[in-house]
Amino acid sequence: MSPTLLFSFVIGYFLLLLGVAWYTSRNSNNESFFIGNRNSNWMLVAFGMIGTSLSGVTFVSVPGGVGRESFAYAQIVLGYIIGYVVIAYVLLPLYYRLNLTSIYNYLSKRLGVYSYKTGASFFILSRTLGATARLYLVVKILQDAILSSFGVPFWVTTVIILVMILIYTYEGGVKTIVFTDTLQTTFMLTGLVVCVIYILQAMDMSFGSALAAMDDKGYSKIFFTDPNSRLFFLKQILAGAFITITMTGMDQEMMQKTISVKRLKDSQKNILTLSGIMVVVIMLFLFL
Repeated sequence: MSPTLLFSFVIGYFLLLLGVAWYTSRNSNNESFFIGNRNSNWMLVAFGMIGTSLSGVTFVSVPGGVGRESFAYAQIVLGYIIGYVVIAYVLLPLYYRLNLTSIYNYLSKRLGVYSYKTGASFFILSRTLGATARLYLVVKILQDAILSSFGVPFWVTTVIILVMILIYTYEGGVKTIVFTDTLQTTFMLTGLVVCVIYILQAMDMSFGSALAAMDDKGYSKIFFTDPNSRLFFLKQILAGAFITITMTGMDQEMMQKTISVKRLKDSQKNILTLSGIMVVVIMLFLFL
């Protein structure tokens, strides 16, 4: 596929994001910016959070890990399910009962303003570091695959991507992000399915024969029972549970969209639906 065609896809994608941002930000106010007027559709939030939880890094890291660790990552995914259940039935009732705009307001009410500022500061720091790493990888791939062919410097690519993200985020806040996340998830999952189909066709294999070949190579092992191994299933499951509780249930970006759903029961359905979709998607990434 030519760089020009790939570049046209990228431009079209960003224009579509900006169009969605403009449309959803009409008549917006502070409440719609921060909590989406507490009227977000729980199904859209659940689907969109897939794209927030995963990223371009997932395309590179998860399939690459299979060669070293087989399907051991699936053990962590089982832990994710436990973590999402804890979020749905422990953290969300707390957030809704206190009617929070920022989940870190709980720290202010319970432990004081300094705890609130500390928690919020660590969120900003962790989000900055994580987003920087993900952004670097995505920009690097865009640069090497597309924009280097046009002689565009790396720093220009980075600035353009940052400005585009700022524009569609600033335009309408959470109300907009719920829809743009849904759009991004749709494109990401479409890309995942296309990659799987393309690879199978290139290797002249069916889905079943590919699974059989992976099993013959020893790549399909899921559970590791050696307690001394870092891949021991109990370690991995517990790690997955705590990762989900901290990086989703105590993350302002993730929970801000979740609490923008009007009713607690719908918000819980959002989280539980997210867990089910996440299992299917990550298993596809492992197959990739």
